[in-house]
Amino acid sequence: MPGTNLTRDEAQERARLLTVDSYDIELDLSGAQEGGTFRSVTTVRFDAREPGASFIDLVAPTVHEAVLNGEALDPGEVFADSRIALPSLLAGRNELKVVADCAYTNTGEGLHRFVDPVDQQAYLYTQFEVPDARRVFASFEQPDLKATFQFTVTAPEGWTVISNSPTPQPSDVKDHVWRFAPTPRISSYITALIAGPYHSVHSSWEGEGRSVPLAIYCRPSLAEFLDSDAIFAVTRQGFDWFQEKFDYPYPFAKYDQLFVPEFNAGAMENAGAVTIRDQYVFRSKVTDAAYESRAETILHELAHMWFGDLVTMEWWNDLWLNESFATYTSIACQAHAPGSRWPQAWTSFANQMKTWAYRQDQLPSTHPIMAEIRDLDDVLVNFDGITYAKGASVLKQLVAYVGMDEFFQGVQTYFRRHEWGNTRLSDLLDALEETSGRDLTAWSKAWLETAGINVLRPEIETDASGTIASFMVRQEAPALPTGAKGEPTLRPHRIAIGLYDLDGGTLVRTDRIELDVDGELTKVEALAGRKRPAVVLLNDDDLSYAKVRLDAESLATVTQHLGDFTESLPRALCWASAWDMTRDGELATRDYLSLVLSGITKESDIGVVQTLHRQVKLALDLYAAPSWRETGLARWTEATLQQLRAAAPGSDHQLAWARAFAATARTPEQLDLLAGLLDGTETVDGLAVDTELRWALLERLAAMGRADEEAIAAELKRDATSAGERHAATARAARPTAGAKAAAWAQAVESDKLPNAVQESVISGFVQTDQRELLAPYTTKYFDALKGIWESRSYEMAQQIAIGLYPTLQVSQETLDATDAWLRTSEDASAALRRLVTESRAGVERALKAQAADAAAAS
Repeated sequence: MPGTNLTRDEAQERARLLTVDSYDIELDLSGAQEGGTFRSVTTVRFDAREPGASFIDLVAPTVHEAVLNGEALDPGEVFADSRIALPSLLAGRNELKVVADCAYTNTGEGLHRFVDPVDQQAYLYTQFEVPDARRVFASFEQPDLKATFQFTVTAPEGWTVISNSPTPQPSDVKDHVWRFAPTPRISSYITALIAGPYHSVHSSWEGEGRSVPLAIYCRPSLAEFLDSDAIFAVTRQGFDWFQEKFDYPYPFAKYDQLFVPEFNAGAMENAGAVTIRDQYVFRSKVTDAAYESRAETILHELAHMWFGDLVTMEWWNDLWLNESFATYTSIACQAHAPGSRWPQAWTSFANQMKTWAYRQDQLPSTHPIMAEIRDLDDVLVNFDGITYAKGASVLKQLVAYVGMDEFFQGVQTYFRRHEWGNTRLSDLLDALEETSGRDLTAWSKAWLETAGINVLRPEIETDASGTIASFMVRQEAPALPTGAKGEPTLRPHRIAIGLYDLDGGTLVRTDRIELDVDGELTKVEALAGRKRPAVVLLNDDDLSYAKVRLDAESLATVTQHLGDFTESLPRALCWASAWDMTRDGELATRDYLSLVLSGITKESDIGVVQTLHRQVKLALDLYAAPSWRETGLARWTEATLQQLRAAAPGSDHQLAWARAFAATARTPEQLDLLAGLLDGTETVDGLAVDTELRWALLERLAAMGRADEEAIAAELKRDATSAGERHAATARAARPTAGAKAAAWAQAVESDKLPNAVQESVISGFVQTDQRELLAPYTTKYFDALKGIWESRSYEMAQQIAIGLYPTLQVSQETLDATDAWLRTSEDASAALRRLVTESRAGVERALKAQAADAAAAS
């Protein structure tokens, strides 16, 4: 990836010199069915504050023309390293025309081209964040050089073309040329083009005396599964809630949601034309947790139409604010909007998003929420748990600190003041200070400009009668991980303390106290003189961002009654605390397994249940003492089968337990059951063995040597779709033979022909936790190939390999030594690559410590 970087200093200098007025972009996609390249013609009009030189960005195989102010530039002289040099700008108005051949991609970056095996038709979509509009047209590729964009697209007959502006009526399309009206002033990275014979459903949102056209698109092969009514319902809920909270009209002329194939992320907030991974069009039965996750994604992208698209960060160091705001408001909408299907959304947030944040914040790469972004390489690896989940957690804390009404009043001021412009964090904080009356300077410095996580512990003294004599909250700031920058920091926290007692076998909250915690010790006078409850839960309602520990008496009660909380959020907070203790080696894996097995049968929240499934399997695979691991896995697998048989027929819990069992079945009898469910000779009352569950069963059978190429090919024939092709790639790579592993390695590492989604599937199948010995020789191969992969592949493709094929399962000092040796001899490697390797190394180091703690628990 040489020659594609851009530094913040370069961007600042370009923004100082230039303001951009408009882009006219003509794309000829008439040859898209065959692939290769497409003709791109860009005319950009911009002003220079003074005569000088600058550059425009373009990633393209060929530049045919570059004409600046009527003067032809020699492409051979001015085009290099993804830039066209502009050597002689005029003060005032300038016009540049660039004619180039740009390339279709299969990496999910730029203009991605996908051929559906069902109808053999090509489907295109763009993905431009962070710096990939330049793969489709010449652009000043930075968020603060906003402009209007007018697209003219020539497409094959029978296609539909969608962009940020309203789609032309068919009567307006002459000679297969689609002419779009100019957009408002937006950043290049949120422009979009989606083209192909897509299926569509149309509706509208009515409100505030206005009708906004809504549309949903997907490939025709998925149309039978598109539950458009449910998607429109969530979308309208978001429009209603955001219009009320933001008090600013929806800023674009229409709102399209396009479910597109082989998408790398969850979704992308292109202005008025949101792209979403089409795995969210569910082909088979899924649990309600999947619908909740999809709804959060839909609401997240809708929130971006205001925060991110209408008002945009000046530079990528405020990426966190963009993503955190969308995350916070999407969860808040689910939790608080009238008639919401998911009022327990903060439970899901606590159990999934925040555990991601806690994990990220304990890596050597931890960084302040407001990260130092020196260049594009920095931002590409910063789409992480701190940017999204920690940032959203801190915004939730900020809302508790200033008040929800005051928070949204500040947001309203921010939108009106900065509409269609670019901002910094200080602009939002200024607005919030005005509406709340709070001075946020110290808060911002402590929370946004420092790295690391705090731990909150209760210190309770009682008298002989069980009355609380003294209650203190102790705050700790553990040392940052080795290699991390910064110093441990004690922070101000707004928390609630929940008091719980047993009532008829259930844990019921009897009182709640909300207060500010600051410094090392905070005395809680309000609890003195009260009878000590069975459980004291710090950070009840999950207002703040901190690791929470229980006192000994509370822990003893929770260990016996974790599933007995009447509300889902306190259960989730206790589950998350137990998981964090397991990762930290404070709770042995075998004890974590016992805790889960004692409480999970009482857990009603399906999202929490599925999270526990993943965490138990991860703990057993990585954190259990090797000598006990198989015992723990056997116990867990038996429990999954028992719960599968006991679950209500047709329920979400039944499906979740079926998938958990399929992921870990190991004995001949258990594998026989999988095979029987697959061929229909075995049944479980109410369990629909549909397309996706069939693949889950087959992939496990393949990994255990019970399904060969013939069986995989037969299943692919049954499901001859792109999803089927991905599953088949996973199953083939999962087979426990040296030949299967060599073939998968050759596909993903030694060749660069796989599309992004298929490469990801091959990697997923290659890494099997039951095949450590078979995979051991690939540690050396990984480090030998890594740098070359990074330098020759696109970022997304190289990152898949760097993370996915790191020898995570080889939990040993030898793996740490091999990693350290690579880091020593690869000091010239990209900082982004070194960060990914260092993060993976930290996972092995943590696993070694957890395994030692688990072994010690047995002695």
